Amino acid sequence: MPRTTTTAATTTGPAEPDDQAARTGRQTAADLAFYARAMKAPTLLEAAERLAERAQAESWTHLEYLVACLQREVSARDSHGGEGRIRAARFPAIKTIEELDRTHLRGLTRQQLAHLATLDFIAAKENAIFLGPPGTGKTHLATGLAIRACQAGHRVAFATAAQWVDRLAAAHQAGRLQDELVKLGRYPLIVIDEVGYIPFEAEAANLFFQLISNRYERASVIVTSNKPFGRWGEVFGDETVAAAMIDRLVHHAEVHSLKGESYRMRGRELGRVPTTDND
Repeated sequence: MPRTTTTAATTTGPAEPDDQAARTGRQTAADLAFYARAMKAPTLLEAAERLAERAQAESWTHLEYLVACLQREVSARDSHGGEGRIRAARFPAIKTIEELDRTHLRGLTRQQLAHLATLDFIAAKENAIFLGPPGTGKTHLATGLAIRACQAGHRVAFATAAQWVDRLAAAHQAGRLQDELVKLGRYPLIVIDEVGYIPFEAEAANLFFQLISNRYERASVIVTSNKPFGRWGEVFGDETVAAAMIDRLVHHAEVHSLKGESYRMRGRELGRVPTTDND
C-alpha cells in the first residue's frame, strides 16, 4: 500500500489586529511626511500630528480636521511671508504702530490712526500723507503702517525721496526708466520718506513727478514731508510741477498735519552751557 506522507504546512496567517494597525499607522505617518515635504508644507505635518488626538476626542469630521490642518499651514506661511516682505521693503528701522508714543502724537486722533491701520486706503488705491516738523512721528507712522501692510500680504518698498530719485536716475541712465516704473507699479504700496529735506534739480523733480504720476489711481503711496504743500515749489524748483504733483497725490488721500516739538529732542535743553559745581 502506498504510504501517505503528511507534511506540516507552515503558514504566516493573517496579522494580528494590533500588528496590522501599527503597520498601517506607521505607513500613514510616512506617507504624510512624504507628501508634506513634497508640498513644502512642514507646518501641515506638525499640525496633522498635533490635531489628530483633538479631532478624535472632539469627534471632528474629516473635513473639519482637514480645514484645521490647512489653517495652520496658511497661518504659518502668512507669518513667514510677512517677515520676508518686511526684509524686502528695506526699512531703515523696524517701528510698529503699537510702539507709537500716542501721548506725544499730535494732529492725529486715535480714531484716525485706527482707521489708517485697517489699510483700507491700500485696497482703495489711495494715499496717506503726513506733514509736520521733524521729530513729530511721521516716519514712525509711515513705517508702522507699511509693516502692517507687509504682514497683511502686500509688497512694500521704502526709501527716502532722495533715494527714490537716485534709483530712478540710474534706471533712466540705463535706458530702462519705463521698465522700472512698471516694476514699481506692481507694488501695492511704496513709502516716500523725507520729501523736502533736500531740494531737487529740474531733472530730479521730473523723475519724481513720473513716479507719482505713474501710481495715480493705480497704487498707494505714503509720503512724509517737513514742508507744507505751499512750500513744495521750493523743493522741486518749479511751482507748476509741484502743483501738478500735489494734485495727483491729494486727489485720493488722507492728509494729516502733525504738530508739536520733536520727540527726539524731548527733555533736552539746547543752547545752554552746563555749569560746574564751582560756579
